[in-house]
Amino acid sequence: MIIRGLVLVVVVLGGFIYNQFDGENLDELTKEQVIMKGINTFVDYVHFSPHEMDDAYAEEVFHIYLESLDGRKQFFTGEEVDQLKTNLDQLDDQIRSFDLTFFNQSYDIYKNAFDRAEAFYVSILKEPFDYDVDENLERDPEKLDFARDTAALKDYWRKLLKYETVSRIIDKQNAKLEEDEAQTFEEIEKEAREGTKKMYDRYFDRMKDFLREQDLFDQYMNAITMANDPHSNYFSPKKKEDFEIDMSGKLEGIGARLTKDGEYTKVVSIVPGGPAWKGKELEAKDLIAKVAQGDEEPVDVRGWRTDDVVQLIRGEAGTTVRLFVKKPDGTMEEVAIIRDEVEIGQSFAKSFIIDDEEINRKIGYIKLPRFYFEFDGDKRSSTDMAEELEKMKDENVEGVILDLRFNPGGSLSDVVDISGLFIEGGPIVQVKSRKDDPYIWKDKDKKSHYDGPLVILVNHFSASASEILAAAMQDYNRAVIVGSTSTFGKGTVQRFFQLDQAFRGNNPYGNLGDVKLTIQKYYRINGGSVQLRGVIPDIILPDTYMYMEMGEKDYDNPLEWTKIDPLKYNQDVFNIANMDVIKANSKQRVEGNPIFSKIDEYAKYLKEVRNQSITPLDLEELKALEKKRKSRSDKFNDLDQVNEQIKVYNYPKDLEKIQIDSSLIAANQEEMSDIQKDVYINEALWIVNDLIESQP
Repeated sequence: MIIRGLVLVVVVLGGFIYNQFDGENLDELTKEQVIMKGINTFVDYVHFSPHEMDDAYAEEVFHIYLESLDGRKQFFTGEEVDQLKTNLDQLDDQIRSFDLTFFNQSYDIYKNAFDRAEAFYVSILKEPFDYDVDENLERDPEKLDFARDTAALKDYWRKLLKYETVSRIIDKQNAKLEEDEAQTFEEIEKEAREGTKKMYDRYFDRMKDFLREQDLFDQYMNAITMANDPHSNYFSPKKKEDFEIDMSGKLEGIGARLTKDGEYTKVVSIVPGGPAWKGKELEAKDLIAKVAQGDEEPVDVRGWRTDDVVQLIRGEAGTTVRLFVKKPDGTMEEVAIIRDEVEIGQSFAKSFIIDDEEINRKIGYIKLPRFYFEFDGDKRSSTDMAEELEKMKDENVEGVILDLRFNPGGSLSDVVDISGLFIEGGPIVQVKSRKDDPYIWKDKDKKSHYDGPLVILVNHFSASASEILAAAMQDYNRAVIVGSTSTFGKGTVQRFFQLDQAFRGNNPYGNLGDVKLTIQKYYRINGGSVQLRGVIPDIILPDTYMYMEMGEKDYDNPLEWTKIDPLKYNQDVFNIANMDVIKANSKQRVEGNPIFSKIDEYAKYLKEVRNQSITPLDLEELKALEKKRKSRSDKFNDLDQVNEQIKVYNYPKDLEKIQIDSSLIAANQEEMSDIQKDVYINEALWIVNDLIESQP
């Protein structure tokens, strides 16, 4: 597995770095300073292009950190930002020497600013607004400067709260029915203002969960790493655990989704098939008051942060956790649950059979949400993909659509293995660190698992590993790539490094967390890179984001585009013939399809609305503006139309798993309905048909 290689890299490098610190007395440093020291060391030794630690670097760190604390410019005044900027001349030196002066100052200022903002909204919402005054709100924080002082900041909050309240008044007036009890404007206004307060009560309640000094320190460490590139990050032990769960699509726990509800932790939903689902005692809307491990005394978790409660509930499979919950009727119950492995179903590959009556062909459809793998297990996207393809061969599909839209990437070794399912062997991608020659990742399996027509759907949010797969299949002329004007444009590779490895045997603080760093760029087998530019599909279809800046190029400090020498490559499994004919046919269909015309029009509308960030706060003026916008947006309500000629089916092996629960059946039915409505899948079916018919 890829993780084994990662561990080897970390151990070897960690031993090398440890030699640099041999004999140093880390007891003289705080845990936070040791973390900074470890991050700086790993960045210096392994980052693909470490930023020189100078004034420009300090400014980048400052900008990223300030954005993470107050990106919407709701907390700090310009005076306080200027106060923080007094550290800029020394910030690079502070980072180099593990000095936390700037961080400590920022924490104190932020905490005070947070408390001040909380007092603002409570005070402002006590009285009605003046809804007739002619004033505007700029809703795009990038177009705003920080409020110059406390008075200006309070006025900005007044406008934010007024906008929310005015919007609620309009919604209430528009939703009024004839049989509703008559309300005065004053009554409607009061309800709207109270609704705004409840919303901000919840917002500040959630925000307090992230007001601990440790949380802000994590953000500061993130700024220090991200100043080198957008994909390098610091992970506290808790964040690393969450990342591993996200990558594997599995966790060991009870299978419940939780959120904060006042002093309690509320159960939002139960994961079908999980331990809580099997027990039938824990239900959505239950409020968790106490948690006990096995036979131990329960711990009162009222007032706890949600992630701390989650940590207490998670645990090793086979162990028991006891929850003391308040039911919706007010009664208290004790619920004992034996923990087990929980699969987060939407994370995994899933396939369907599609029959199109007009085309009269049976086509296989696979949705791959990400390139996942278990850090300590066998669940892998490449294994699952091979199984999905086997099911398709058993059903004698005539072509395959692989959907990588919104797939953010994942495991590099898995994307290499998945690419190899469609060819008989050869190079898939080149990766290069800053000093070494390119390393070639090859498909080592000398057989193809699917040798028929292949169409790959991508969009602006198909990133990283998705781009490697799309690029390799495009270079091999193995698949028709269909989608947005380009994919995301992330052409870099990251690895995790345990900070403890930098101080083996010399670390007095235990688990310091991990740092994820960009250590390589990857290149197509033709020598080009997807960095910034993405993969340009063979067939470009209109989408709602086509007129907006999207992807890697939208970051502040991405690594530059470069290229290296091409490799020699070829494949004889399935070579696309007459690509020009396939493109021409698709273009003709798209131009004659009113849905695609509306999508293009809607994309222009979204760009226009996004650019119009100044909003009137006068009640009647805002009402007229929203009415105009609604009238325009209503024209696009029918973009999702069911194509009755498309029939979607499950594979027989999948039906057995789906039919264990009504919620799974409903979710499956919704997925099949979404396929019938998807104009991009519909066009992909025709492209598969053209691909078949155009072959000699």
